[in-house]
Amino acid sequence: MPKLFFPKIGARHFLTRPSFASILAMGIAVAVISAAGIFWEVQNRSVHLQRARANVAEQLGVVRARLEGNINSNLQLVRGLVALIATQPDIDQDQFGRISSSFIGKHSQLRNVAGAPDLVVSLMYPMEGNEKAIGLDYRKNNQQRHTALRAVTSGEMVLAGPVDLLQGGTGFIARFPVFMKTEDGTRHLWGLVAAVVDADRLYADSGLLDPDLPIEIAILGKDATITDKTVFFGDEAILQQEPVLSNVVLPTGRWQIAAIPRGGWSAVPVNAWKTRLLTVAGGLLVLLPIFIAGQLYDQRRGHIRELKRRQLQMEGLSQRLKLALDTSKIGIWELNLDTGVLTWDSRMLELYDIPEGRDTTQYDVWADCLHPDDLERAEREYWEAIEAGGTYHSDFRVILQDGSIRWIRAIGAVHTNTRGQRYILGVNWDVSSDIQLKTRLLTAKQSAEDRNRELEDARALMEHYSLHDSLTGLPNRRFLDQELLDEEAPQRPTALLHIDLDRFKHINDTLGHAAGDAMLTHAASVLKENVSDSDFVARIGGDEFVIAITEPADEASLAARADRIIAQMRRPVPFENHQCRFGVSIGIAMADTTLSDYGRHLLVDADIALYRAKSNGRNRFEFFSDTLKSEIVHNKQVADDILFALERQEFLPYFQPQFDARTLAITGVEALARWKHPTEGILTPDRFLKTADELNVVHLIDRLILEQTLWQSARWKAAGIHIPKMSVNVSAGRLNDVQLVQSLDGLVFEPGSLSFELLESIFLDEKNDLIAANFDHLREMGIDIEIDDFGTGYASIVSLIHLRPKRLKIDRQLVIPITHSEGQRRLVASIIDIGQSLGIKVVAEGVETMQHARILRDLGCDALQGYAFAPAMPSDRLMEFVREERWREAS
Repeated sequence: MPKLFFPKIGARHFLTRPSFASILAMGIAVAVISAAGIFWEVQNRSVHLQRARANVAEQLGVVRARLEGNINSNLQLVRGLVALIATQPDIDQDQFGRISSSFIGKHSQLRNVAGAPDLVVSLMYPMEGNEKAIGLDYRKNNQQRHTALRAVTSGEMVLAGPVDLLQGGTGFIARFPVFMKTEDGTRHLWGLVAAVVDADRLYADSGLLDPDLPIEIAILGKDATITDKTVFFGDEAILQQEPVLSNVVLPTGRWQIAAIPRGGWSAVPVNAWKTRLLTVAGGLLVLLPIFIAGQLYDQRRGHIRELKRRQLQMEGLSQRLKLALDTSKIGIWELNLDTGVLTWDSRMLELYDIPEGRDTTQYDVWADCLHPDDLERAEREYWEAIEAGGTYHSDFRVILQDGSIRWIRAIGAVHTNTRGQRYILGVNWDVSSDIQLKTRLLTAKQSAEDRNRELEDARALMEHYSLHDSLTGLPNRRFLDQELLDEEAPQRPTALLHIDLDRFKHINDTLGHAAGDAMLTHAASVLKENVSDSDFVARIGGDEFVIAITEPADEASLAARADRIIAQMRRPVPFENHQCRFGVSIGIAMADTTLSDYGRHLLVDADIALYRAKSNGRNRFEFFSDTLKSEIVHNKQVADDILFALERQEFLPYFQPQFDARTLAITGVEALARWKHPTEGILTPDRFLKTADELNVVHLIDRLILEQTLWQSARWKAAGIHIPKMSVNVSAGRLNDVQLVQSLDGLVFEPGSLSFELLESIFLDEKNDLIAANFDHLREMGIDIEIDDFGTGYASIVSLIHLRPKRLKIDRQLVIPITHSEGQRRLVASIIDIGQSLGIKVVAEGVETMQHARILRDLGCDALQGYAFAPAMPSDRLMEFVREERWREAS
C-alpha cells in the first residue's frame, strides 16, 4: 500500500483568503446558529422572569398576611372596648384605663386609646404624655373634624393615616363611633373611641423592616383609600419597575402593596453564561468542519493560481533579463574551477572585440586581451577572489583590434552547484564613459580644493581687516572686545590706557583729512614705541586709542609710561610745511584680576578716567578709582532721578517778588525752578541743572515751570491778587528750537504779563538768524525779553541795540559790593544809565539790605529783587505774603 504524503502546512499557509462560496456557506451556518442562540436566550430570560415574579409574589403574600393580621388584631381589641362602652355609657377614667391596659401592652402595636363622649375627649390611656388631648372637641378641631364626622355619619370605623403624631413618630388612627340603644329600639350616639396604631411597630412586626427581606416593598392608599396613589411606605420608584401588586384588605378599605426583588429585576438568568457557552460550543462544532473544508478548498484553488502566476512571472522575468542584457551591453562569463573551461556569451565577444569562431574556452583568451599595465593587477585580484571564495571586483583596460583602449568593469562570485562543482560566475560591461567622467570629476575636485584654499586665504585676510584698522594697521574695537571678553585667553589685559588726541579736530578741520590721517599714523607709531611685545595698541574710534597691558604693572610704571606718551605727543609733527601740534588725555584703569569677568568693565573704567582727565584740563592722565566711580554712579543716579522727576512732574516754581524801587509796589515775580525730591526735599538748580544740561532736558524743565507759573497766575487772579508780570527762564536749547513758537500754542496769558529771561552769556554777541526770528515771534505773541545776570557775560552795547530787551537784570555779584565800594557803585550806575538811555528797564538782583535798596533807588534803578524784601517762595506762601504786605514792614 503506498504511503500517503501530507505536506507540512503552517498556520500562515493554511489560513488563506476565503472564496465567495466558503463565505456564503459560513454565512448561512452563522445565521442559523445565531437565530437558534437568540431564540434560546429569549426563552431562558422569559422563564427566569416568570420564576422571579412568582418568588416575589410568594414573599409578598407572607408580608401582606402579617400586615392584615396585625391591623385586624389591633382593631378587634378596640372593638371589644367599643362594645363594652355601648353597654356601660357611664364608664369613668379608672374603668377605661383598667380595660385599655389589658390590651395595650408590649405585644400590641397600639400606642394609646381615647374616649370622646359627645365628641369631646375625656377618657385617655395611657394618660402620661397625652394630658393635652383631654378636652379636645372633634367638632371644633379643623384637622380631625372631617374624619370624626365621617365615622359618625357612616356609623363605621374609619382608619386614617399614616399621620405625624404630636408625641413623635407616625401612626394610624382608628376612630369607632359608639351608639347606645334606647328603650324604644333606636340608636343614640354616645361618642367616639380613637385608637392610635404605631406605624413603625406595625411595619417591624409585619416584617417590612427586616434587613434580610429579599424584596423591596412600597405601600400606597393613604387613609385606606385604594384610589389614593400616595406612597406612604417604601420607595416610589418601585412602582416604575413593573412590580408585583397585591391588596391589603382592611375593615374599612384597602391598601395596595407593590414589591420587586431587592436590587431590582435581574434581566440576566443565573445560567445565562452556561447556556451561551453551550450555544457557542454547539455552533463551533458545526462551523469548524465547514470552515476547515472551505479552507482546504480555497487553498487548493490558491495553489493552482500561484503556480500559473509564477509561471507567467518567470516568463516575464526571462524576457526582461534578456532585454536588460541586450540594452545594457553586459556580457556574462563563467569559469569551471575544476575543469578550467571558460564560457563566454556573445556580448563578451563584442566587449573584447574577439572575432567569431575563435576558441574562448581557455583562460589565455582573456589574459591576452588585457592592457600590459593592468594585467598583473587584474590577475592578482582575480585569483585572490577565487582563493578567498568570495566576490570578485576589478576595473581594467583591454586593447581592441584597432589598437584603441576600452575600460571594462568585472564583477563575479564563487559558488558551488548541487553536484559539488565550483564555479566563478560574473559579468563584464563597458565603463569607459564612467572612467572618463571620474577623471573629469577628480580634476574638478582638485580645482575646487585649490579654489577653497584661495577662499580660505581671502577669508583670513577679511578676518584680519575686520579686526584691524585700515589706516594705522592697529587692532580695532572688535579685536579689543574679543580680547577683553575672552576668559580663556592665555594673557588677558591687566591694565588699559584709554588715549584721546587733544586738538585733533582743529587740525582735521583746518588742514584737511590728509593731515588728520598723518597725525593718526604718527600717534599710532608713538604708542607702538611705548609697548612691549606682549602688549598691544588698538584704535577704537576716530582719535581714540587703547593700550592693553598684559604683564603685571603698578601705578608708578603706568604713570611713567603715560608721561612719556604725553611728552612725545607734544612734539610738533611736520605736514606739508606746517608744524602740527596736539596733545593727549589718558585714562588709566587697572584690572582686579581676582574677578572672573573683570575684562567686561575694564574699558568702561578707563573711559571714566579719561573723562576726568579731559574735564581737568586735558593733556594729562588720570587713574580710575573707587571715588571716581562713586562720583560717576552718583551722577548717573541724579540723571535717573531727573528723568523720573520729569515723568512725575516733581519740578515746581518758587516765586521771588520784584518791587518798584520808589513805591515798593510789587511789579512782578521771577519763577525759579525747584526740585521737590522725594527723599532730599526741595533742591535748588545748583544741585541738578548741570546734570540736566548734560541730559539735554533743561528745555523740558523750563516748559514745566512755564506751565505751572501760568496755572498759578490763574489762581492768583481768582484769589484777587494782582501780579503784573511773571518772568521765567529760558534755555539756549529752546531759543534754537524751530518749534519754539508752535510749542507755546495753547498757553493762556495776557500779552505783556509774561517775560522770558535769557542768560547774557548765551548768544548776545553772536548773530543767529533763527534766534532773532524767534525773538520777533515772541514779541508778536506779547512775550517780553529780559537779560538775566547782566555784567557776567560778554554782551556789548551793539548787542543790546540788536536785541532790544524789555528789561535787564544786574547780577547780584555787582550789586552786593555797592555798600562799601565806590567803584562798584559807579559801575552799577553806568549800567543803569546805559539801560535808561536805550529805554530798557533795569532790575537789580541781590538786594540784601535796605541800604542796598536806598542806594539803588538813588542811582535810578527801576526795580529791586532780593532777600531784603522776600526770598523765593511757593505759590501759597506768596499769596499770604502779598495779602499781609510783609515787605513794607521790613522797609
